[in-house]
Amino acid sequence: MPDLSSRVLELIASGQASSRTEIAQLLGAAPSTVSHVVGQLLGHGILAEEGTDVSTGGRPRKVLRIGGTDEYAVAADVGGGHVRIGIVLPGGALESVSTVPFALADGPTAGLAALAGLLDALVTERGRDGLRGVGLSLPGPVDVEAGVVDLPSRMPGWNGFPVAAWLTEHFGVPAAIDNDANCMAAGEQTVQPSTRRQAITVKAGSAIGAGIIIDGHLYRGSTGAAGDITHVRIDAAGDTPCSCGNTGCLETVASGAALVRILREAGVDVSTTQDVVRLATDAHPEATRAVRMAGRYLGEVLAANVNFFNPDAVSLGGILSTLEPFVAAVRSQLYESCHPLVTQHLVIERASLGADAGLVGAGQFALQRGLAASLEELSTPVPLRTTRNRSTRV
Repeated sequence: MPDLSSRVLELIASGQASSRTEIAQLLGAAPSTVSHVVGQLLGHGILAEEGTDVSTGGRPRKVLRIGGTDEYAVAADVGGGHVRIGIVLPGGALESVSTVPFALADGPTAGLAALAGLLDALVTERGRDGLRGVGLSLPGPVDVEAGVVDLPSRMPGWNGFPVAAWLTEHFGVPAAIDNDANCMAAGEQTVQPSTRRQAITVKAGSAIGAGIIIDGHLYRGSTGAAGDITHVRIDAAGDTPCSCGNTGCLETVASGAALVRILREAGVDVSTTQDVVRLATDAHPEATRAVRMAGRYLGEVLAANVNFFNPDAVSLGGILSTLEPFVAAVRSQLYESCHPLVTQHLVIERASLGADAGLVGAGQFALQRGLAASLEELSTPVPLRTTRNRSTRV
């Protein structure tokens, strides 16, 4: 039952469950089946249990955790001009987090070499014995199984490059890569209440992306493109050219890059999304107006998805989510455009983890990949050595 074992490890590594009872409830599996799987993982040392959880009655519950106390992953959340790095522990706790300049446009060879140097320093600091995986969040489409970036519009030279294989060879442990919105959605899910199982997490920064959580699990779609709302056509965009090669996409009117273009055309001196955020934070009239309109356009596209999907929550992340006019505009548009039954219990809020959400998600993917590799090693039959019977002459 390798699939069930993997799901059990995923729930424990991400912090969504810490007992057999919680695992059985979340997976809809028989308690006896869950106990059997947990027992096997305990026997192999992949899981450990300690102490007791707070119980409302009945027998106290043992708390399950990933086997070694030193288990961790190193992870990086890459942006266009910076990277956020850190150590990620089972359950999502972070250590040694920092943000440093990073030149994505230098291409994968130079970029990964620089990134490896940063992560190597974290591994040296924490101790190599506990390293179980390396996680990478990237601002472009990713083929997760192949471990490559797939037709990115803002990552020159990265298309098809074997990123995961490069990291695995360098660090000697499994590597996991995914796009930034998926990593943010997965990271945010680790801190959500267990009752919140359906969610859309939007990353609104220089570009726009979304990650989808279904039944507590990240949904990538058949080709990994689920949640790619940035290229949905919107009337307000007209025929404005988009980075994807089409015209009239949401990205051209609601992203940070679009806001820079719109404000520059209006005579406002801005060069980056950070400039836009700074002006809007200072209540600059033109910047505030542009940010509010961007929020309404995003809400307009999100409304169709929310009506269709009926999630428990919409979480807003990325640098634009730090602006109240942007968040308020998204919320207002959703309430205006969605059916009352859809918004009746809908939570619309900023991502709880803020800038750390993508880092936590990438680290959790890396830990899960490392634990899955351990499961594969255990399930691989060990060849038996045989000796040929020799007849002895008397």
